[in-house]
Amino acid sequence: QVQLVESGGGLVQPGGSLRLSCAASGSITSINAMGWYRQAPGKEREYVAVVSRTGSTNYQESVKGRFTVSRDMAKNTVSLQMNSLKPEDTAVYYCNAAGVTLATGVFTPVYWGQGTQVTVSS
Repeated sequence: QVQLVESGGGLVQPGGSLRLSCAASGSITSINAMGWYRQAPGKEREYVAVVSRTGSTNYQESVKGRFTVSRDMAKNTVSLQMNSLKPEDTAVYYCNAAGVTLATGVFTPVYWGQGTQVTVSS
């Protein structure tokens, strides 16, 4: 019933920027937190950033100072502004929504989007 759709991925040169967006749709009452994970080829999926309902943010150490996560509570969207991109940032980026409560009262710990490819290369 809940769908997360990412957008904004693409090919960018090292040092460039991209902005990813994710929209959650469905009969959603509330979402505790929204964030981003990524998975590079041959690697496990790793945490990137998260923003809570209060606006508190947290980042993986490797992206601190370069990435900024933001959330629009009213629209149930989350964005990831990625600056100073490095080749090692290349991965499929996945949006997630944690602690989702539906209008029916049903609670789901985590929903995932299908991912958007980010490639950082000259």
